[in-house]
Amino acid sequence: MGEAVANVARRINATVEEKKDTLDLSDCKLISFPEGVFKVLRSVNENIRVISLANNEMKAITSKFFTTFTQLRELDLEGNALSKLPDAAGGLEHLRSINLARNKFSVFPERLTEIHTLEKINLEGNEITEVPVDKLSAMPALLSVNMKSNPLDKDFLASIQSSIKFELLSTNEF
Repeated sequence: MGEAVANVARRINATVEEKKDTLDLSDCKLISFPEGVFKVLRSVNENIRVISLANNEMKAITSKFFTTFTQLRELDLEGNALSKLPDAAGGLEHLRSINLARNKFSVFPERLTEIHTLEKINLEGNEITEVPVDKLSAMPALLSVNMKSNPLDKDFLASIQSSIKFELLSTNEF
């Protein structure tokens, strides 16, 4: 445990000292985003454009995370145990890419459809059965949605494939 904490501290200090625009806390055995990190990063949080929290053990992520890192362009939360996002996630007005693959989502996180700059959504390997096609189609920048390895209805997918303007990746063949 002490080694994991030291690893997180080293990565955070490097971000602050080197004024990096990236914070990589992947593979750190985190069960939540450490509250103390908000204070340490206060001087640079407006500069952070990319955060990776991939392959941790996070079950939830707080609204404070989304309201603190308002300039995010890319967010990688792959390989956690997340089942939903807070409402504040819809306020990331610069976000271009979000990776939520291999989590515990059973419902499509519709707050993402409020982010007009979002180009790529990766929800591969969750338990999502339905996709809000109308809301996704209204997103001006959206290029692709990866829904591979989700229990999506094949008939539904086949019926929408010709009417959508973004690439919808799924495990099912049409």
